[in-house]
Parts: sequence; C-alpha cells; structure tokens
Amino acid sequence: MFSLQEIRSLNELELAVYNYVISNIEKVNHMSIRELSEATHVSTTTILRFCKKMNTDGFTEFKFKLKMYKESQEQSFPTEDASHMIDFFKKINNEEFDSLLNQAAEMIVKNNKVIFLGIGSSGALGKYGARFLSNVGKFAQHLDDPFYPVPDGYYDSSVTIVLSVSGETEETLKQVSRFKSMSSAIISITNYETCTLAKLSDLNIAYYMQFMKVKNEYNITSQVPVVFILEMIGRKVQRLLEQGSTK
Repeated sequence: MFSLQEIRSLNELELAVYNYVISNIEKVNHMSIRELSEATHVSTTTILRFCKKMNTDGFTEFKFKLKMYKESQEQSFPTEDASHMIDFFKKINNEEFDSLLNQAAEMIVKNNKVIFLGIGSSGALGKYGARFLSNVGKFAQHLDDPFYPVPDGYYDSSVTIVLSVSGETEETLKQVSRFKSMSSAIISITNYETCTLAKLSDLNIAYYMQFMKVKNEYNITSQVPVVFILEMIGRKVQRLLEQGSTK
C-alpha cells in the first residue's frame, strides 16, 4: 500500500501523518478525520492531501485500504516487526531504488578516497561499511574524529558516505558542511529524504522505516535497511571494479 514513490512524494507534515498511521494502524481504522488531525497536529486538508498521494479518493477509502493492508500483513508475517521489515524490501524492489544504488557505486568507484562518517550507532555502521567496501576491493576508511587536522588537498577526489537516521544531528551537519567546503562529494543514507542532511548531499538514499525512540531520547529505529543498502552498494562497486579491470 505504501510504495517508495508515494512516500517520497510526501512533505514534512504529510510524513508526520504517515509515521502516525504506520505506528497506529488499528487505532486509525477507528478514527475520524478530525481525530487523526488532532492526533497528528495537522489540518484535515493535509490529511486529505496525504490520502490523495496514497492513491485514494478520500479518508474513508484510505481507511478501507488500510484495513485490507493490515489484514494482508497479518496473514503473511508472524510479528509486527517482521511485517515492517518485509514492507521495506517490497518498497525498494524497483528500478528507481536500484538506480540510486548504481549512482552511489559509480561515485565511489570514480573517486580515489572513500570516507564513512556517522555518530553513535551510525558510526558503528560506518565502520562496517568501510570494512565491507575494503573487502570488495575499494579501500575505505571510517573517521572517528572528522575534525582531526589533515593536509590541504586530502579530500580532493573523495566521496564521503554519511549515515544518519534523522539527518538532523547538529554535529553531523557541521561535519558535512566542512567536507563539502573541501570539495568532497557527499552520499547520505537517511530515514527520510526531506531531512537537512539529504538536502546537503549530492546523492541521498532514504529507507523510510518506522521511526522509534525509547523514552523520547534513544533512537532504536531499525538499522537493518542501512546494512542492506551498504552491502548492495558494495556488491555493485565490486562488479564495476571487475569490469574496469577487464578493459
């Protein structure tokens, strides 16, 4: 029901509706449009726009399709968490998403240096991404301290791969601005493409998983999509390197 193309068409207010809906499907099925408006702090007009972008004529039809979607998910998958994960793989199974991965691989192969950047759990995934790329033949490094002094020209012909769930972490944005000022190409992998980091990037890959926090502080949004994206890019890089070596 929620295709990647549909989700990418949403603005920030409509994304707030989407996040609420996927986290409260059963509840939304029994809500009026005014109740959903109050719960998401947006106008009923925004909700109707959201419904239209989900290819439904109005809120009533949207709730009917949402009910059918929930029933199909329950029949196919044993747990709610599994359904969200499988839904992610369904959303990315298209040429548009594959094209983004191809673009990322081409940027990586074209540049001499590959640098991974991330904070917290994203930093740990950055280390994994750097190791995976190095394993397939394209040396990459993860920066634990991106502010460490380096010689002039070090970031020439480099691509920086930035990992961030929210894409709004102040420290990360400062680092990205610094890298851009030194002519490094920026690839970002974020949960949404409407975030500030995505707008600063030369290429953004968004995965649109349900955003989750514990006690409104600690982010526990699934990072399985990030691992998948990093590995898929790595395999595409490997193929490009092999093709280049045979020429």
